[in-house]
Amino acid sequence: MEAKKILFISQEMCPYLPESEIATICRNLPQGIQERGREIRTFMPKYGNINERRNQLHEVIRLSGMNLIIDDTDHPLIIKVASIQSARMQVYFIDNDDYFLRRNVLVDDDNKDFDDNDERSIFFVRGVMETVKKLRWVPDIIHCHGWFSALAPLYIKKAYAEDPSFRDAKVVYSVYENQFDTPFPETFPAKLLWENIEEKDLGFKLSDKVDYEMLSQLAIRYSDGVIQASPQINEQVAAMAQASGKPFLPYQPADAYIDAYNNFYDVVWAEAHK
Repeated sequence: MEAKKILFISQEMCPYLPESEIATICRNLPQGIQERGREIRTFMPKYGNINERRNQLHEVIRLSGMNLIIDDTDHPLIIKVASIQSARMQVYFIDNDDYFLRRNVLVDDDNKDFDDNDERSIFFVRGVMETVKKLRWVPDIIHCHGWFSALAPLYIKKAYAEDPSFRDAKVVYSVYENQFDTPFPETFPAKLLWENIEEKDLGFKLSDKVDYEMLSQLAIRYSDGVIQASPQINEQVAAMAQASGKPFLPYQPADAYIDAYNNFYDVVWAEAHK
């Protein structure tokens, strides 16, 4: 038995954002996996610098309309979709005016991390979960790309553990060289305590300022497989991944990664079903 349905949760993607290592992989990988016979769904944030008219985004009314509560505040969830015609591939966008209206992606004009990136990440990941539930589509493998998706493994394995859409899903987390510099606010851990997620599940204290390494450790802890997606990644995170005992795929060059990732999905699936 093999994994047939792959959900991609992507921090960035071309052509909606400028080319970068992560944006290029997140554009080409879903297409390549689809061409290899698997069914896919792809999600990314609808950052404010994405031109909706040029990229022909439109709101999906039947999927929008619910509110997500973060830190006791309601935030409307808006779902948009666009098609990459050449790839016969749809991309779903998670949108909200409080978090994604601004023109910059993850840093301000002075290259400083946004103060609310913690909440933006929570909203994005939970928004993906709720939308997949509404789609009534059950993924076998959920592949998370970049630190902005790092909370997905925790939510899938704890908050959504008994949900039929995610109960049997296996999670793969790709670690990139891209990381953030400013630790999340000390209020961040408490914002994660929701739907069966308790302090003991986090691996850090409610008073901690969570940095990139701590967030990565959380992602690895709840993933079923880890991929080194960049030639060079944070050494501490690389050591965590290799010491975790989870299936680990080292860096793959541009001409080989699609087939390597495709095979790795089955390795992770088989390992989990031994």
